[in-house]
Amino acid sequence: MILYALQKITKVFGSRRILDIDFLEIEEGKIYALLGPNGAGKTTLLDVLGFLEPLTSGEIIFKNRTVKYSENHLQKLRRNVVMVNQKPILFSTSVFKNLDFGLKIRNIPAPKRRLIIEESLDLVGLRHMIQAPAHKLSGGETQRVVLARALALSPQVVLCDEPTASIDLENQVETVNLLKTINEEKNISIILASHDRSQALSIAHHTLFIDHGSISDASYENLFSAIIHNADDGGSTCTITPGIELTLSRQQKGKKRILLDPSKIELLDDGHPHSGPNILNGEILSLSKEKDNIRLMINIGIRLTVFLSSSQYRKKRPLVGDLVSIQIQPQAARIL
Repeated sequence: MILYALQKITKVFGSRRILDIDFLEIEEGKIYALLGPNGAGKTTLLDVLGFLEPLTSGEIIFKNRTVKYSENHLQKLRRNVVMVNQKPILFSTSVFKNLDFGLKIRNIPAPKRRLIIEESLDLVGLRHMIQAPAHKLSGGETQRVVLARALALSPQVVLCDEPTASIDLENQVETVNLLKTINEEKNISIILASHDRSQALSIAHHTLFIDHGSISDASYENLFSAIIHNADDGGSTCTITPGIELTLSRQQKGKKRILLDPSKIELLDDGHPHSGPNILNGEILSLSKEKDNIRLMINIGIRLTVFLSSSQYRKKRPLVGDLVSIQIQPQAARIL
């Protein structure tokens, strides 16, 4: 079943068009990851999906019903959706009272509230902290209580805005696993905004890349802000950061976003430093298998992803910590 259908929606703040989405459908019971750079429109889209922000134009259909932007209609819709922010706020009372508040204002009887709270804390592994003061929790514990508070309200949708951004690596993994468990055991739809593509791929059924407020078919890999300059030879030079400059075919000059296709970046063979046009040297930070490719993360002054086929990997055998040279062909670059 289709949960959300967005048709020709825009959201404008002042002179800025923050969202401009021609069509988008989100399926019920699935996990969706929203990927994109800062300022791309991820948080605004979550606010729209949470019925917290009205559209400038267009239409949203939620569970086969057109959303009407009257306060009475929105209040009913908001009962189906909860938001988990990257810097969650808890009341300076006990964990129990933090979960109890939302249930109480929904007029749920006290004995039933207790059962719901205990079940929700069980799911996130924190029932033993039910009477603990919420303001003394660690960052990871706070995020888990916030998830339990969301679950207690029996939502159909949980919207997560960078939920792992402010917690350590161990708790990031635990939070991601919790979201997956919530989706599988409760059949709750989850829409997650993230900068971390690997994290998104580990949990999401579908990934959506958003840039300049629009859904793009581009892969969220190697996306950088860059300055394009016209060169004397009829081509262009692209400065991504000081010390990283690429030669391109003629492009429109100015500040742009550039996407470097990770499958069109060549890992040079012999392991010795190279120099020349579009050749950069760096260190392999990580290796992982991703579908039919081996994914390398290389530090060249910025983090750059390179995809190797399985046969290329077997031939070159790169290892984490190796110093390597890469060559970026002009056709690997796409200006957005």
